[in-house]
Amino acid sequence: MAGFNDAPIVKRLAVPAVCLLIVFLAYSSQYLFHTAENLDPGPPPTKQTITFNVLLTCLWWTYYKACTVSPGQYDPAVAGPGPRPTPNDARGQDSSSDDESTAAPTSPVPGGPGTRWCTKCNAVKPPRAHHCRHCRRCIPKMDHHCPWTANCVSLTSFPHFLRFLIWTNLSLWYLSYLLFLRFAALWDSRKWPSYLGPSIAGLIHLTLLGLVCFVTSLALAIMLTSTVKGWLFNTTMIEGWEIDKHERLVERGGGWWDEDDEAGGFPDKVEFPYDIGIFKNMSDAMGTRNFLLWFFPFAGGPRISRTGKGPGWEYEENGFNPRLGMWPPPDPDRYRRSVPGWAGDSMDNEGAIPIYSSPEERKAAFQRRQEEDMRRWRKQRADLLAELEEVEDYEVVTSDGGAKPEFKNADGETLGDYGVDSDDDENIPLIRRIDDDDVPLGEILRRRRVVELDDTER
Repeated sequence: MAGFNDAPIVKRLAVPAVCLLIVFLAYSSQYLFHTAENLDPGPPPTKQTITFNVLLTCLWWTYYKACTVSPGQYDPAVAGPGPRPTPNDARGQDSSSDDESTAAPTSPVPGGPGTRWCTKCNAVKPPRAHHCRHCRRCIPKMDHHCPWTANCVSLTSFPHFLRFLIWTNLSLWYLSYLLFLRFAALWDSRKWPSYLGPSIAGLIHLTLLGLVCFVTSLALAIMLTSTVKGWLFNTTMIEGWEIDKHERLVERGGGWWDEDDEAGGFPDKVEFPYDIGIFKNMSDAMGTRNFLLWFFPFAGGPRISRTGKGPGWEYEENGFNPRLGMWPPPDPDRYRRSVPGWAGDSMDNEGAIPIYSSPEERKAAFQRRQEEDMRRWRKQRADLLAELEEVEDYEVVTSDGGAKPEFKNADGETLGDYGVDSDDDENIPLIRRIDDDDVPLGEILRRRRVVELDDTER
């Protein structure tokens, strides 16, 4: 699915293609069943026709809602611009006080400790929100940007997306039942003369319906299974990706960061905090505790609070972590690459032997490398000197600084494949200075060599 959402043809034709697929499976099949000669068991009874078309009506309505319901937008008057986090806030919010022990723990209030900042919206980014590069705004509880609905699956649109998947699967299963009856009749009459059976065109049409229905049913069943799993455990697709990444990092082990440095590394596992019980997960996602409305195609969904608190801004946590607001955990590798003067990228392509067609090309490449080295050296020297001068605060780092390719989960997906603007999802509120006591000896020696070489040049 990598890069699928970004293809211009997908953005233009995905929704029309889904509509054509529904029309082909839903209505060309009924036309075939009612008009094909010698296609046993004949035209469907009135009860089957009504049932199938009721399912199709629910399918069309839920698809329309999944495509058109706004994924949500934070009120600019509430979300920002506001005070940016301080370096001390990067460590997250302190543990709840004794006075708050009786209340359900919720994620940090935007603007308080542990607040994330969206550099694209120039506003605070509430918990579980991500900046969608397709919708071009921060989406509350963003699950993913679905190309087939041209819309984000989020806090407000998730109920409609789930209902669409449910009614689509029910319609496909009922169509599969109708097709099975006709394929079974063909098998029973396989020894009859061909002129007693349906025409060649009818057989081709029936075969195409069977193949397309099977492939679509399989794909939609997988999608429904993964969506229901996230619904039960209160995890979005993006958070599932974050969980996989965090578990991979924990298995690999922490780096050279201090164990108490929550902003720089996490040697201990951070539990996913938003799984608060199956029924509570399901009712919060659907916006009501009335389970009869969960699957009703004409029901609504949650709405974002306009006060800066409540739905879309705060989320109840299970209290398994030492404090609130620890999710998502920071990536120590990305944090390390964000520190000014980090030179780990210089070894990424070490050992690669370039091939040149002529001595002139080799000389030109050498000159380009010289110029790039000089520019890189001047930049690194300035950053290192600023760090050695004990500058306390650094600005927000929005680029990866030549970082390695993003983490890919078992399905080969990166964060950008879900529609997230990766450049704005660093999960590094601010870069603070790292004392020499926290830095390995080899790193300190490297810095000293840089300073000595700089003095020699002067």
